Amino acid sequence: MHFQLRNVPLLSRVGADRADVLRTDIDAATAGWADALLLRVDRRNQVLISEGRVVLGKAAAIGDKPPEHAVFLGRLHDGRHVWAVRGALEGPEDPDAETEVLDLRRAGQVFDDTSAQLVATATALLNWHDNARFSAIDGAATKPIKAGWSRVNAHNGHEEFPRIDPAVICLVHDGHDRAVLARQTVWPERLFSILAGFVEAGESFESCVVREISEEIGLTVTDVQYLGSQPWPFPRSLMVGFHALGDPEQPFSFNDGEIAEAEWFTRAEIRDALEHGDWSSESPSRLLLPGSISIAREIIESWAALD
Repeated sequence: MHFQLRNVPLLSRVGADRADVLRTDIDAATAGWADALLLRVDRRNQVLISEGRVVLGKAAAIGDKPPEHAVFLGRLHDGRHVWAVRGALEGPEDPDAETEVLDLRRAGQVFDDTSAQLVATATALLNWHDNARFSAIDGAATKPIKAGWSRVNAHNGHEEFPRIDPAVICLVHDGHDRAVLARQTVWPERLFSILAGFVEAGESFESCVVREISEEIGLTVTDVQYLGSQPWPFPRSLMVGFHALGDPEQPFSFNDGEIAEAEWFTRAEIRDALEHGDWSSESPSRLLLPGSISIAREIIESWAALD
């Protein structure tokens, strides 16, 4: 089956230059601070948005140089640097601008490409810093370096980098017009999605797909094919998307206790569910699917669009 994603997943969009060279060129990064922009992320990972864009303030308003806790996000097309800090949200310069406080889960679908990239990166980095203040090696305090892209152990000089937990997410289909959707035990009735799980040590992505699907619903899948990936900074995952073939004649077996129910749905049934919105809708549909912020939605929509 020829199957690929129709669109770039929302949180995988690129709208700014990450400008990694500036992370180690402290003089250049500091020189750009006077004209830099600042993204504020509060303790609930919320940001201020206006007209589909994240609100960026003036970095110089908090000092004449980047504070130690600031993280460098990149450089806009006009050359201005963008930094992020954890802190209370502040309104835009225009007092008449309409604003809204949202987190990445709820605002990702309305963001432009640049905002999506900046907020996803800031959320991931700031969450890591919140939980990496002490070394996992000896418990010594660590401090941020390289414009927030690593931390160094103050005792022995050991350098640590932002942690990412890779996870696979896979649509199982029969090669024709049926696909498996499942509901986790902690989800409300009617909420279904495709199957996912974290990659274990010493395991490839493809092997993880086979293992996770066997553990979760008892199916043996073949022909595992890569589709795309998306950062998922809640708090630090990377979702790697696949599709694979399964046999509808093989019975389900819920072996690890994570899945409450699973079912083979036809393409027509899934298309109908997609038309009713997503998990946030009040639709009476028997099947409610993930929102557009998730790569799961893009995978499902791309498969459903096949002839």
